Amino acid sequence: MSGAPGRPLSAELSEQLLTVAVDILADEGWGRLNSDRIAARARAGKAGIYRRWPTMAALARAAVSRFHLVEVPEDGGSLRADLLGLLQRWTQPLDREERAVASLVGAACHDEELRAGLDEALVRPLTRAVEELGVRAEARGEGIRPERLRLLTAMLEAFWWQRYRLVDPLTPEQVELVVDEVLTPLLRKEGEPVAA
Repeated sequence: MSGAPGRPLSAELSEQLLTVAVDILADEGWGRLNSDRIAARARAGKAGIYRRWPTMAALARAAVSRFHLVEVPEDGGSLRADLLGLLQRWTQPLDREERAVASLVGAACHDEELRAGLDEALVRPLTRAVEELGVRAEARGEGIRPERLRLLTAMLEAFWWQRYRLVDPLTPEQVELVVDEVLTPLLRKEGEPVAA
């Protein structure tokens, strides 16, 4: 957070403003996020908002970049099991943080600040998670070529953005179908069976 010289910024108020921003994004969407609404809900002055974040996009970035939208799953013993663990979240309804992120996806196409926030919340953690799954696979003798891992990351990212457009979560059976029919065939060598 940046602030003008002078009195130190209250960490408690900063946290309250971020919480209110996430609530508005999750419940009402990016188009309803503005300093008047935030100040009214937080019972704070607009000057206090702009001392911390010069724009609503900077505030939204600060709010969503703290999220943990992708978690590395426990080692499932195979690449298939690890992918199922990684995608288990797809079987659940969007939570508050995911709804906030979903509200920014369209606007992020035209706003570098919002795009950076989504990169911090989803793209980078997803890349790290896939890299970790690749390291595990290599250790188990399921080595994957680096270009295939990059392609897997790109495909998962596309599926993840699509998740934010869906009304209903996927069923576990649908997630298994994605893993078995789309992702693992992409990763295995020609003629190699899918690891169970």
